[in-house]
Amino acid sequence: MEEKNNTSGTSLLVPSVQELAKGNISTVPTRYIQSQHEELIINEDDHSNLEIPIIDMKKLLSSEYGSSELSKLHLACKDWGFFQVVNHGVSSSLVEKVKLETQDFFNLPMSEKKKFWQTPQHMEGFGQAFVMSDEQKLDWADIFFMSTLPKHSRMSHLFPKLPLPIRDTFELYSMELQKLSMIIVEYMGKALKMDENEMRMLFEDGVQSMRMNYYPPCPQPEKVIGLTKHSDPVGVTILLQLNEVEGLQIKKNCMWLPIKPLPNAFIVNIGDMLEIITNGIYRSIEHRAIVNSEKERLSIATFYSINQESILGPMESLITEQSPARFIKIGVKEYFKNFFARKLEGKSYIDVMRIEHDD
Repeated sequence: MEEKNNTSGTSLLVPSVQELAKGNISTVPTRYIQSQHEELIINEDDHSNLEIPIIDMKKLLSSEYGSSELSKLHLACKDWGFFQVVNHGVSSSLVEKVKLETQDFFNLPMSEKKKFWQTPQHMEGFGQAFVMSDEQKLDWADIFFMSTLPKHSRMSHLFPKLPLPIRDTFELYSMELQKLSMIIVEYMGKALKMDENEMRMLFEDGVQSMRMNYYPPCPQPEKVIGLTKHSDPVGVTILLQLNEVEGLQIKKNCMWLPIKPLPNAFIVNIGDMLEIITNGIYRSIEHRAIVNSEKERLSIATFYSINQESILGPMESLITEQSPARFIKIGVKEYFKNFFARKLEGKSYIDVMRIEHDD
């Protein structure tokens, strides 16, 4: 059962940053010091008018405001690749349970966590992702990554063995976020004037995985990166911020823009897969996470992608003489296998699938 699921690749095992930070260190070990933090960040005063769009799901689904909210969604996907979703229909009590129980999960003693640690064969579990060499610089974060849907893709020692009540909470959360993902991609299809069943058929019985991120306080936050800059390889990502500490930044106009999560909202972003499907009309955006010296930060990213047996490529209905296919076609399993075999680096993976045109 586990072998057929190994599209999530492998990663070298590294020490826990959470445990390292507990040691009250005053300087950061060399392996965590990165130059990425030196890249331009938008000055706090400069981005007062630069906030990612907000999409109201209640309005989107209503007959009265539906068409204007659909236009807003289209522009958000085209111009930003990121937006916040309010009135999303996922119960606030479930979201609160997810927040509290995830915090408890990261606070388990090391002896308990070891049961869920990554192995040399699989990237799933506690650890870090995309560590390809012993010389590679490391992120200032611990993650817990697992496949959640389809159910047969779950690794037998992870999701099914999670302690209660978090297992039941995540079962429910997984289903709710699958529903929300489906509504979002179907409305994207509508905004693109695609056949109304095209997106549904692509994403039905899709692949879902979750990545819980724990960013401990850091004595030298200006020298490290919480999560290396990258774009997501998936269809859509739905991010839940677990506490009030900011850290997510997106690349906009060659500058890094900090995102302020709204209360009771999800942050949604377009993945590479959707950029390919829409033939470049919607674009995935580079993003990263920074850390601070005072407080820990926690978040959960839920990734949703098209069916594993599908072929990924631009939709025929979006290819015209004026805009020919901009990406090659590739099987979804091969697409993920190739992605997880690489180091995480900006949009370098989607770039290898582009078809060059003289336009």
